[in-house]
Amino acid sequence: VQLQASGGGLVQAGGSLKLSCVTSLHTFSNQGMAWFRQAPGKEREFVAAIRGRADSTYYADSVKGRFTVSVDRTKVTLYLQLNSLKPEDTAVYYCAAASTGTRPIVSAVRLASAYIYWGQGTLVTVSS
Repeated sequence: VQLQASGGGLVQAGGSLKLSCVTSLHTFSNQGMAWFRQAPGKEREFVAAIRGRADSTYYADSVKGRFTVSVDRTKVTLYLQLNSLKPEDTAVYYCAAASTGTRPIVSAVRLASAYIYWGQGTLVTVSS
Protein backbone atom coordinates (compact mmCIF):
# COMPACT_ATOMS: atom_id res chain seq x y z
CA VAL A 1 0.00 0.00 0.00
CA GLN A 2 1.36 3.40 -0.95
CA LEU A 3 0.39 6.66 0.71
CA GLN A 4 1.24 10.08 -0.72
CA ALA A 5 0.69 13.08 1.54
CA SER A 6 0.57 16.63 0.25
CA GLY A 7 -0.84 20.06 1.04
CA GLY A 8 1.62 21.32 3.61
CA GLY A 9 3.10 24.79 3.49
CA LEU A 10 3.80 28.03 5.33
CA VAL A 11 0.81 29.75 6.90
CA GLN A 12 0.30 32.49 9.47
CA ALA A 13 -1.18 31.76 12.85
CA GLY A 14 -4.96 31.61 12.59
CA GLY A 15 -4.82 30.40 9.02
CA SER A 16 -5.95 27.14 7.43
CA LEU A 17 -4.56 24.32 5.34
CA LYS A 18 -5.99 21.11 3.92
CA LEU A 19 -3.76 18.06 3.77
CA SER A 20 -4.44 15.21 1.39
CA CYS A 21 -3.27 11.61 1.44
CA VAL A 22 -3.75 9.75 -1.82
CA THR A 23 -3.68 6.00 -1.31
CA SER A 24 -3.27 2.95 -3.51
CA LEU A 25 -6.05 1.22 -1.58
CA HIS A 26 -9.04 -0.05 -3.55
CA THR A 27 -11.53 0.85 -0.84
CA PHE A 28 -11.84 2.50 2.54
CA SER A 29 -14.42 -0.04 3.62
CA ASN A 30 -13.50 -1.20 7.13
CA GLN A 31 -10.14 0.59 6.76
CA GLY A 32 -8.48 2.40 9.64
CA MET A 33 -6.60 5.58 8.67
CA ALA A 34 -4.86 8.23 10.74
CA TRP A 35 -2.75 11.36 10.79
CA PHE A 36 0.29 11.77 13.01
CA ARG A 37 2.78 14.61 13.27
CA GLN A 38 6.35 15.09 14.40
CA ALA A 39 7.71 18.46 15.44
CA PRO A 40 11.47 19.16 15.42
CA GLY A 41 13.14 17.46 18.35
CA LYS A 42 9.94 15.76 19.47
CA GLU A 43 8.44 12.31 19.17
CA ARG A 44 5.76 11.49 16.63
CA GLU A 45 2.31 12.12 18.07
CA PHE A 46 -1.24 11.20 17.18
CA VAL A 47 -3.38 13.87 15.55
CA ALA A 48 -6.57 12.30 14.20
CA ALA A 49 -8.02 9.01 13.01
CA ILE A 50 -11.01 7.69 11.15
CA ARG A 51 -11.95 4.15 11.84
CA GLY A 52 -13.56 1.84 9.37
CA ARG A 53 -17.00 1.67 7.86
CA ALA A 54 -18.69 3.59 10.64
CA ASP A 55 -16.35 6.53 10.00
CA SER A 56 -15.87 7.06 13.68
CA THR A 57 -13.40 9.89 14.20
CA TYR A 58 -10.89 10.50 16.96
CA TYR A 59 -8.76 13.54 17.74
CA ALA A 60 -5.91 14.54 19.98
CA ASP A 61 -7.08 16.99 22.63
CA SER A 62 -4.68 19.60 21.25
CA VAL A 63 -6.45 19.72 17.87
CA LYS A 64 -10.05 18.92 18.77
CA GLY A 65 -12.41 21.56 17.42
CA ARG A 66 -9.78 22.91 15.00
CA PHE A 67 -8.88 19.93 12.79
CA THR A 68 -11.24 17.66 10.86
CA VAL A 69 -10.38 14.27 9.38
CA SER A 70 -12.40 12.96 6.47
CA VAL A 71 -12.27 10.59 3.51
CA ASP A 72 -13.38 10.68 -0.08
CA ARG A 73 -14.39 7.09 -0.77
CA THR A 74 -14.57 7.62 -4.51
CA LYS A 75 -10.99 8.90 -4.69
CA VAL A 76 -9.82 6.67 -1.81
CA THR A 77 -8.15 9.75 -0.35
CA LEU A 78 -7.77 10.83 3.26
CA TYR A 79 -7.94 14.49 4.25
CA LEU A 80 -7.09 16.62 7.24
CA GLN A 81 -8.54 20.13 7.40
CA LEU A 82 -6.46 22.33 9.68
CA ASN A 83 -8.13 25.51 10.94
CA SER A 84 -7.12 28.13 13.50
CA LEU A 85 -3.52 27.04 13.18
CA LYS A 86 -1.05 27.81 15.95
CA PRO A 87 2.76 27.95 15.88
CA GLU A 88 2.81 24.79 18.00
CA ASP A 89 1.11 22.95 15.12
CA THR A 90 4.34 23.24 13.15
CA ALA A 91 5.44 19.71 12.26
CA VAL A 92 5.78 17.13 9.54
CA TYR A 93 2.38 15.51 9.14
CA TYR A 94 2.18 11.84 8.21
CA CYS A 95 -0.78 9.82 7.02
CA ALA A 96 -0.96 6.19 8.04
CA ALA A 97 -3.05 3.13 7.28
CA ALA A 98 -3.80 -0.01 9.22
CA SER A 99 -3.40 -3.41 7.63
CA THR A 100 -5.54 -3.58 4.48
CA GLY A 101 -9.21 -4.00 5.27
CA THR A 102 -8.76 -3.75 9.01
CA ARG A 103 -9.30 -1.12 11.63
CA PRO A 104 -7.62 -0.78 15.00
CA ILE A 105 -9.61 -1.52 18.13
CA VAL A 106 -10.80 1.66 19.79
CA SER A 107 -8.16 1.51 22.51
CA ALA A 108 -5.39 1.38 19.88
CA VAL A 109 -6.61 4.08 17.52
CA ARG A 110 -4.12 6.64 18.85
CA LEU A 111 -1.11 4.33 18.75
CA ALA A 112 1.40 4.53 15.91
CA SER A 113 1.96 0.79 16.26
CA ALA A 114 -1.62 0.18 15.08
CA TYR A 115 -0.71 1.40 11.57
CA ILE A 116 1.67 -0.39 9.25
CA TYR A 117 1.66 1.81 6.15
CA TRP A 118 3.03 5.33 6.27
CA GLY A 119 3.27 8.21 3.83
CA GLN A 120 6.39 10.31 3.39
CA GLY A 121 5.10 13.31 5.33
CA THR A 122 4.26 16.90 4.44
CA LEU A 123 5.65 19.90 6.32
CA VAL A 124 3.32 22.41 7.94
CA THR A 125 4.94 25.59 9.22
CA VAL A 126 2.88 28.10 11.18
CA SER A 127 4.40 31.52 11.73
CA SER A 128 3.43 33.75 14.65
